[in-house]
Order: sequence, then C-alpha cells, then structure tokens
Amino acid sequence: MFLKDFYSIHDGSVSIVAEQASMFAKEVAHDFNPLHDVDAKRFCVPGDLLFSMALEKYGLSQNMHFIFSGMVGHDVLLNFPDTDAELIDVNDNQGKTYLQIERSGSISRDSVLIESFIRDYVAFSGQNFPYVLVPLLAQENVMFNINRPLVIYESMTLSFDHLDFQQASVEMLEPKIEVNGKRASAFLHFQIKAGGDVVGTGFKKLAISVPSDYEAEPMQAFVDEYLARKNDYLDNLMLVAS
Repeated sequence: MFLKDFYSIHDGSVSIVAEQASMFAKEVAHDFNPLHDVDAKRFCVPGDLLFSMALEKYGLSQNMHFIFSGMVGHDVLLNFPDTDAELIDVNDNQGKTYLQIERSGSISRDSVLIESFIRDYVAFSGQNFPYVLVPLLAQENVMFNINRPLVIYESMTLSFDHLDFQQASVEMLEPKIEVNGKRASAFLHFQIKAGGDVVGTGFKKLAISVPSDYEAEPMQAFVDEYLARKNDYLDNLMLVAS
C-alpha cells in the first residue's frame, strides 16, 4: 500500500522518523499543524498516520474506535501486534501505549477500499483547521495560544452499515464544541458515502487548550500565516513534480 514511504521496519518494530511523519502530514493530509514540523520542539507523529497504518495492518472493521493515548516522537519503535483480537494496544518497546483500537463486526481487507477510505478521510481530517475549528472557537469565545497552539487528536469512532463497496467519501456533518474552563473538546462529525448512499458515520474528537478569550485579529493573522505556509509548500511540491 502507499503507506510504505512513511515508516520503516526494524527487527519487527515500526519506526517513523520525523521526515516521514511530516511528509505524510503535509503531502497526504495537507495538515500543517506545527507539531508535525520536523524541527518542532514537541514534534509528534500525526494521529492520522497511526490510524492509516492500523487500517493497513488490521483491515477496516464495521465498528472501530481509536484512542490516541500518547504523542509519538521521532523514531519511537512501535509494535503493532499480529492479532485477530477485538481490543488491540499499540505500544513502544518499553510497554507505553500510544494507540488503542476497539473493533467489532465484519472486516474488509480490500486494499482498494482501504486506500480509498484512508485518502479521503485524512484529506477531510487535514482541513479541520482552520475551516472548522476557527468558527467553533469564535462561537464559544475561546482561543488557543497562537504562540504555542495545542490541539491534540484524542479519539475517533467509525460505524458502517456494511462494507460492500470499494470507493468511499467523507462529508462533514454539524461539528460541536464543549468548553470546560481552559480546555475544550471539539467533536467533528461526518458521514461516509459510497455511490451516493450513506454507508456509515463517525466523529473525530480533539482536545484543545483554550487559555484566553477569542481575539479575531490575532487569530486571523495566525490563519493567514498558516495558509501561506501551506500554499507555499504545496506550490513548491507541484513545481518539483512538474
């Protein structure tokens, strides 16, 4: 599958170096969260890459729940166990858990279906900032620290009516946000369609540190810089490809 460029295998364990993780974030998900920059002090592997690797390894189940319980740093060795269990822990060599997977129902191992769903889901997921999160924050009059934004992928849930399709697309439903003091939880709901029919639903949950009230001008400046960096990177990528 296309994911082979984004990780390596060492003595049976999976290694993801910062360059591979950052390339996946920017070139597959179009996610320019500073936490995924190679030189970021708090660098972490995108949750969407771990999710994608889990689908590649275990297939797509009718019901799936992913809990991201730790931030994976540069070149951490991960163990995706060989198992048919309904509960799976992805750990490092010291036993620390970074991803928990719960699954049930029928399973598809159709590589065409899985790649189609991965590509569409991560493209959808990568657009959550700024187009979904910023209006939610403004709505609740809260804001992250633009000098050290902390937006963490906490969990994701999928539920399919069936898996009898090969191409899938993800469409946003109404997002929601809950604020509790200096922390917020955003719930990004979506539906999954195949051939025009809704075949499933899901939601992504984000944990956000929101230490201050919303300020439109600083946030807009942050968004403008984010989009300029994104557009410059993708424009350069197209030039190299041509």
